[in-house]
Amino acid sequence: MGIDIVHKKDRKVHRKEPKSQNVYLRLLVKLYRFLSRRTTGGNFNKVILRRLFMSRQNRPALSLARIVRQMKSRPDKTVVVVGTVTDDKRIFEVPNLKICALRVTEGARSRIIKAGGTIITFEQLAVESPLGQNTVLLQGVRTAREANRHFGAPGLPKTHAKPFVRLRSRNHEMARGKRKSRGYKA
Repeated sequence: MGIDIVHKKDRKVHRKEPKSQNVYLRLLVKLYRFLSRRTTGGNFNKVILRRLFMSRQNRPALSLARIVRQMKSRPDKTVVVVGTVTDDKRIFEVPNLKICALRVTEGARSRIIKAGGTIITFEQLAVESPLGQNTVLLQGVRTAREANRHFGAPGLPKTHAKPFVRLRSRNHEMARGKRKSRGYKA
């Protein structure tokens, strides 16, 4: 009797390429795959490459306000965002910024350029700083999605998971198990 090999843990779950068939994204992957293989001195290009593979949920948008706040102490560095940069109406003063991002919304773009800033693509970044010199890598908050509020078990003690209910009132799933009129009485 031979010992059978357990195959249930064989599947490796990390991406080797993006799911997207976007031609421009795939060209960027080619470029950064080359850079990450050929350059030594830090793993800046490896990080960029890994983030290019990510799903949209793992590449959340980053607001202009957060960028401004992070760049207060580092005025002459380039912001690198593998994702979208969005406008934020809550800030009035936009400083002179240099941003490299996959996508920049119209509102954010106009405000950055109006303030004298520049927006560059990842190809331009590869030419300007192939090793990531004078750059700051920023990411959006992944847990900011509304769906994350529902994760967990609502109703249990010490959990703050948001229940999927139509309304928050005495009549809607309040006191389930306490009285007959609310589902059941224990």
